[in-house]
Amino acid sequence: MTLSTRVGVVIRFEGSMLRQNRTMAMPEQSPDDAPKLPDVGRMAEQWAKTSERSLALMHSFLGKAPTAPAGAEFDHTAIAAFQDLALRLAQNPMALAEAQVDLWKGMVDVWTNTAARMAGVEPSDTPSRKDRRFAGEEWEETVAFDYIKQSYLVVSDWMQNLVSSADGDMDPAAARKVKFLSRQFVSAISPANFIATNPKVLKETVKTGGENLLAGLNNLLADLERGEGQLKISMTDEAAFEVGRNVASTPGKVVFRNRLFELIMYQPSTEKVHKVPILFVPPWINKFYVLDLKPENSLIKWVVDQGHTLFVISWINPDDSLKDVSFADYMRDGVLV
Repeated sequence: MTLSTRVGVVIRFEGSMLRQNRTMAMPEQSPDDAPKLPDVGRMAEQWAKTSERSLALMHSFLGKAPTAPAGAEFDHTAIAAFQDLALRLAQNPMALAEAQVDLWKGMVDVWTNTAARMAGVEPSDTPSRKDRRFAGEEWEETVAFDYIKQSYLVVSDWMQNLVSSADGDMDPAAARKVKFLSRQFVSAISPANFIATNPKVLKETVKTGGENLLAGLNNLLADLERGEGQLKISMTDEAAFEVGRNVASTPGKVVFRNRLFELIMYQPSTEKVHKVPILFVPPWINKFYVLDLKPENSLIKWVVDQGHTLFVISWINPDDSLKDVSFADYMRDGVLV
């Protein structure tokens, strides 16, 4: 469908669109989807507790000497890489102009497709792209959110294509850095990341009477409290597992300890015992109980049930006192001790 055809469709269907708006019936809602009226008293109590936690966290944070997070040094090479990108774009004005025309065409396509849908006509060439951020049906069925999504995709593609068109002559390391940071920026401005432009969040907000937003705020406060003022995002429920109860439940005892590790000994569970014991050395980044998650899939339990005496190294959680320790130290004082 060409631009002129689409505009014609919009004009011809304008009258019918107005008539449809007058007679359009609202879809029936199931009781589960009906908006929930918030419990004002309970919400006020929850907001008061949240405010109290926020103030306590703020006072705690302000009372500490400002320190930069570990590894938070300013990356001057990133600034230099983007300056190089801007210079190369300026040296090729034709490529920049072509990119701007492509952006304009893409936005015109989005606008005309949206106008056609508002007129009751489904365009035959609506761009489609699988993106898990926009997997909900609301992104497709609601014209406004489809417009927001398509506009974002056009702009994000334009930005990344523009970067790719100019990085051919750049230093490879700088080009990779520019591409990486550009992708991060494009992902950060996705409409799925904002309440007002995410239909799934808005639907849940109406359904729960705003309690989902309050729960999210409490999760944010918990992450800030865990990081003592810095955002330390939790990916799991850290209170769900307890060593010795529902993880690492195979009986064992510490028989040796130094500054880098503890050595845990597991006795065989059989009457006959193999003469030569076994030593497990987990990777430095893993806890020893990755080998002993549950009795049903525990390698440690299986080994002792086969009649083996087993020793397992449990690496220490390093802190600032071990900041100068190298992998050679781990080898010498750990595996080869």
